Amino acid sequence: MQRVRTFSNAGLTFDVIDEGPIDGPVAVLLHGFPQRASSWNAVASRLHGQGIRTVAPDQRGYSPRARPHRRAAYRMENLVADVETLIRTLDVGPVHLVGHDWGSAVAWTTAVAHPELVRSLTAVSVTHPAAFLRSMVGTQVLRSWYMGFFQLPWLPERVLADPAGARRALGRTGMTREMVETFGSDIVEYGALRGSLNWYRALPFTHPRVLRGRVAAPTTLVWSDGDVAAGRRGVELAERHVAGPFELQVLTGISHWIPDEAPDVLAEIVCERIDAAENKRFVPPGH
Repeated sequence: MQRVRTFSNAGLTFDVIDEGPIDGPVAVLLHGFPQRASSWNAVASRLHGQGIRTVAPDQRGYSPRARPHRRAAYRMENLVADVETLIRTLDVGPVHLVGHDWGSAVAWTTAVAHPELVRSLTAVSVTHPAAFLRSMVGTQVLRSWYMGFFQLPWLPERVLADPAGARRALGRTGMTREMVETFGSDIVEYGALRGSLNWYRALPFTHPRVLRGRVAAPTTLVWSDGDVAAGRRGVELAERHVAGPFELQVLTGISHWIPDEAPDVLAEIVCERIDAAENKRFVPPGH
């Protein structure tokens, strides 16, 4: 058994942080916007102490050798294919999939499309894509105004590349000054800003059928009541899209950035989901 530092899919090469006990249960951690795999460091270190191996990739648009220019290259089908390839590269059987923000959306969709690869799912801050779409008929559409703004060419880059603009925009979501500075170095200076925005710009290219389907794996959804981007309605609809055991964990007084603000609590929740799936010997379909 070897560490995975990079993997390749569709001519792109992705960087990976692979740490923790090499022979432990494997948790694949998917970051969201606008962060990289390192955003999981605090949670991952706590999981390692519980015997869990963590594998966190810098996803499409973030890894320097995985930044296609066309926005259609970032449609959900391709994001899922990247994760599928990573899991198969690990060659450890089904994994425990954990995602935050956009990483949650990809994790949900991967669990639907490839149930044989997912032993358990922990989604953080973002509900099942179909539940999210249903919630848009209510107040969620107001919370998601930025998705429309990100469709514009160049202007979002100009706003977020400016330190003052980034502090205003990201500070409203609950990011601390230190987190915004990390965004400046790890995303803007690293050259990942355009690629990260292309996840939003590719939304019109993703067929709605890709976002449907029920998750077979045991699933936990973690949501915080201080989240300005995701409302409760979509969270409450999530269980309808899970065929396996489902649990909703609501954190109070915490913003959208749960892995940063509450790593101890989140790590405990992830461990509980992993332990339950391992001890009950859940066998994904196809195994």
